[in-house]
Amino acid sequence: MEYIAIAKNIKMSPRKVRLIVDSVKKQNLNKSLSTLSLMSKRAAMPVKKAIDSAIANAVNNFKVNREALSIRDIIVTEGMRLKRYHFAARGRTRPYKRRTSHIRVILTDNSSVITKKPATTENTEKLTEGTVKNSDKTAVAREGSK
Repeated sequence: MEYIAIAKNIKMSPRKVRLIVDSVKKQNLNKSLSTLSLMSKRAAMPVKKAIDSAIANAVNNFKVNREALSIRDIIVTEGMRLKRYHFAARGRTRPYKRRTSHIRVILTDNSSVITKKPATTENTEKLTEGTVKNSDKTAVAREGSK
């Protein structure tokens, strides 16, 4: 099962947050939290808070053991942009966009890994026979129309 937490409108550029997320995404849950707490980047704290929130959602709402959780994915998307201005010489202004970001943390159980069943040989034989028959019919129909 998946457990999700979303932190919206973090006043930081998504590009800067993705640098932190990419370094943490493939790690173990406990190791990623300890790495984030030791990072000196400003984007590390909102990411750590979002992961903590996802853990709290799983433990409190669904009664899942904390050790059974692992990070499935962390997605950083662009939030709203605020229009701001730098004041320039001669009474002019320079517009810029203050970017925000949304952080979506998806945790999963280690026990509930879903695997896809491979296609059986009977089904694939039926599909290949059906496609051959259909292509023969279309070839015959095309020859008859000439």
